[in-house]
Amino acid sequence: MSADHTPSKDTATPADGTSPRTDSGEGTELIRFDKVTKRFGTNTVLDSLDFTVSSGKHVTLIGPSGSGKTTILRLLMTLLKPDEGTIKVGGEYLTHEEKGGKLVPAGEKHCREVRKNIGMVFQQFNLFPNMKVLRNITEAPVHVLGLDKDAAEERARDLLELVGLTAHLDKYPTQLSGGQQQRVAIARALAMRPQVLLLDEVTSALDPELVAGVLDVLRDIAHTTDITMLCVTHEMNFARDISDCVMMFDQGRVIEFGPPERIFSEPEHERTREFLSAVL
Repeated sequence: MSADHTPSKDTATPADGTSPRTDSGEGTELIRFDKVTKRFGTNTVLDSLDFTVSSGKHVTLIGPSGSGKTTILRLLMTLLKPDEGTIKVGGEYLTHEEKGGKLVPAGEKHCREVRKNIGMVFQQFNLFPNMKVLRNITEAPVHVLGLDKDAAEERARDLLELVGLTAHLDKYPTQLSGGQQQRVAIARALAMRPQVLLLDEVTSALDPELVAGVLDVLRDIAHTTDITMLCVTHEMNFARDISDCVMMFDQGRVIEFGPPERIFSEPEHERTREFLSAVL
């Protein structure tokens, strides 16, 4: 299923309950899940999931807790491995590689190389508490990308300006509010110049009065850069603002997808209507 494609009624609510795949042919395909299944014990969290996302698109994943949304992001970060199926990023297999004409599980070096193109911002900020803000942002570009320290600091200062935290570059994370820490985490992810930015409920750990500032930063990034975004959120107004496509998950499958205007105004699946009535 292409996240850029406006589905017909049949593809939006497949009669057999499987995840549909439709290919619009728009843009360059950047992410592809091909029959991906993930289980935890006897619980199937993702069930033969197919979908694609084109470069530069912003896709929001919605649905009840436990429907598999965060698992998708964790698979893309290789924090989890699929039990079945394959994932490609930029045309490269993420957790598999071809050897002797066969597809085999990839080694960590291969996974790291493909994963360089992906940045993630977590629910919990996951900043290094013993490092000041500037070093939190420069650490990975210097040690993973091999960027010169001065160039990394220049990039970090530009990103701190973007997220409105230039005055706080010499502070430790514990000296910042939760909203400020999350904005540092966003800057840190962007410092790696990823093709894909993954956002996992990035406002869920924040006090309500801090949410707006973080969402404003992400709106700016969505509207002013060509970065591809996959976002898991319960902030439906934010999803409506930034998304090219909204995908509704339930029990490990995509049950409906399309542009936000249609999903939020005229959802076709009863489960989508139930979910939105509970959260809007």
